Amino acid sequence: MSTTNLVWFRQDLRIKDNPALRAAAKTGRIIPIYILDDGNANDWAMGAASRWWLHHSLCSLDDSLDGKLRVYCGDPLQLIPQLLAEAKATEVHWNRCYEPWRVTRDKTLKKKLEDHGEVFSHNGSLIWEPWVNLKQDETPYRVFTPYYKNGVSLGVSEDQLSASSPKLDLVDTDQPKDKIGKLKLLPDIPWYEGFTEHFSPGEEGAEQKLEDFLDCRLDDYKKGRDYPSMEKVSRLSPHLHFGEISPQRVWQRAGEAGQQNGDENQAEHFQRELAWREFSYSLLYHFPKLPTKNMNERFDKFPWKDDASLLKCWQRGETGYPLVDAGMRELWTTGYMHNRVRMIVGSFLVKNLMQHWIHGARWFWDCLLDADLANNTSGWQWVAGCGADASPYFRIFNPLTQSEKFETAAYIKRYVPELKGLSDKHVHNPAAAPKEELENAAIKLDEDYPSPIVDLKESRERALAAYKELD
Repeated sequence: MSTTNLVWFRQDLRIKDNPALRAAAKTGRIIPIYILDDGNANDWAMGAASRWWLHHSLCSLDDSLDGKLRVYCGDPLQLIPQLLAEAKATEVHWNRCYEPWRVTRDKTLKKKLEDHGEVFSHNGSLIWEPWVNLKQDETPYRVFTPYYKNGVSLGVSEDQLSASSPKLDLVDTDQPKDKIGKLKLLPDIPWYEGFTEHFSPGEEGAEQKLEDFLDCRLDDYKKGRDYPSMEKVSRLSPHLHFGEISPQRVWQRAGEAGQQNGDENQAEHFQRELAWREFSYSLLYHFPKLPTKNMNERFDKFPWKDDASLLKCWQRGETGYPLVDAGMRELWTTGYMHNRVRMIVGSFLVKNLMQHWIHGARWFWDCLLDADLANNTSGWQWVAGCGADASPYFRIFNPLTQSEKFETAAYIKRYVPELKGLSDKHVHNPAAAPKEELENAAIKLDEDYPSPIVDLKESRERALAAYKELD
């Protein structure tokens, strides 16, 4: 007997390889819904860049559902029981989320729905859910390499993968055509115009981004991912965060491409980066205070400096260190930052400027299209030296030597255009450029481009001295 089923889309904005949607389609008609839940999210409501992405991703999903997606703003704890009753639906399906606030909300909702209908949750976001990839004593891994090796030994399930979309019997909606616009996800000031040059939100955009990466950039990924000017990264992170493509599909296609092209080593290195995403989710699930508390409690006594002016220079990309500034401006104009540069700007903030890593995590949360609580938090704790399997605190990235080593001249000139007149040799460090070259490039330090806001050697020694005091 056919039923009416509610499918609650969350971080799984796709049709293909969607376990919740496929399961619901097998037993009846479907009412697809999305709920913008800022209330339960509290401090972790989506930032401005993520909202831009969500707007366009929902539009794409609605098109795939023939305009029958229903969108709401409010508390799912109230809305879903109400929608089930109104539609006389007997089942509700969703794919699981792992952020602490979502876990708490979903557990409460499941209990609340006991008398309203059957609830089915599925895995549509991870290769290994946090309770699957554990040590032999059933405790979570805190070091990546054994986590990764055990995950590979567990294998990657391809049960949910399908070459075609499920056949759907969708219930009509009487919501207006501009229903997604009514969520007011787009900022009033169109500072996001540069995003579209680099990204196309939605399931089709995700598939295209994956195939483009496998065809054009996988061949030299292991080395190229460290060079910002080489464009060897996948840029799949926002698509994965919003669930426009499944990690299983990405893993599988990378492996297939590696075998076909003789790039097995490159594909494995890429898959390893996918596993870092999984590791971050495991950490967040098992250590729910991760977004605000140091995993290494020694750092609770670290003497962070609270300097709003230094923080503002970093946020604006006005530090006097071109690679740092290029990264921060890339973030602002594109909603994205190259991974190598993320590590460098992070190290500069928490070590050279001695600002608390939470300030960096919060800024990234608002500016990143791929703002993901698990990955953002674990990444900042890693670079600060206080997280799981973290980079040692005494590993302090030098933005000048890093800039020269990874050949960032073209990258700097793209995002810090006031320096484009400098030679590739001196663009890494304008403060050390000959006076004649600065004049020829029409650059006056502290007018056209700032002098360094801190001395690298002195700030490094200060940070190391502070770290030693923790012993």
